[in-house]
Amino acid sequence: MTQKSTILIVDDEQINLDFFDVMLSRLGFNVATAVDGEDALEKVVEVNPDLIILDNVMPRLSGWEVTKTLKRDENFAEHADTPIIMFSAMDDVKDKIEGFELGIEDYITKPYNFSEVLARIKAVLRNRDLSTQVIQRERRIALIESLNKSLVYFTEHLRAPVLDLLEKADALDANNAERVGELVDAVRGEAKTILATLDGLKDEIAELQSKGDEMKAREVTLEMLDEKYQKHFRDYKERQKDLDEVKK
Repeated sequence: MTQKSTILIVDDEQINLDFFDVMLSRLGFNVATAVDGEDALEKVVEVNPDLIILDNVMPRLSGWEVTKTLKRDENFAEHADTPIIMFSAMDDVKDKIEGFELGIEDYITKPYNFSEVLARIKAVLRNRDLSTQVIQRERRIALIESLNKSLVYFTEHLRAPVLDLLEKADALDANNAERVGELVDAVRGEAKTILATLDGLKDEIAELQSKGDEMKAREVTLEMLDEKYQKHFRDYKERQKDLDEVKK
């Protein structure tokens, strides 16, 4: 089952919090709310949201200040990559540029249309999921490269002693019991070393395979991502359709 995305709504206007809480909850999102900037920082740590919808003009801490703290304060490093959609009544280009330079993903000017907000939420969350998948696949590639290095190391260090034993065997006088005994001891010693190395390599392969399987299980396809977020749109359109019918 696909895990629900958690969205943190930050606004000092209770009517806006209630609106988003109702609408987004009905569309299948987990919703958390905060009434000001300081409350928002506490909620970020508490719920670890997938997305923050953040009003700019608020008491105590503004949206800019909250964003700066999340993106630059080491105490919030774990949440620095949380995407932010900024709401503002100001439509100044300079303000928008400042927001993007701080690291927000999108900027919406009030008054807004909820359909547009939902579309932007979908786009931001989808991009976040895509980035997560890229990182997961890079880690899987790193595991494969680690295994390849181990195999190369094993083959390179196995070849030399085996060739040395073959060379000794070719030069061996079969009638010289002492030399035959020395070669047998050398073969036994090298065989034990090789077997121990193989056991270590086997354990490493098993561990890397287990990690790879875990990562693969967490991966999703583009089709799965599209279906996940298109569902929110279908739900919203169906609810709008029902409301229109009631109004008639």
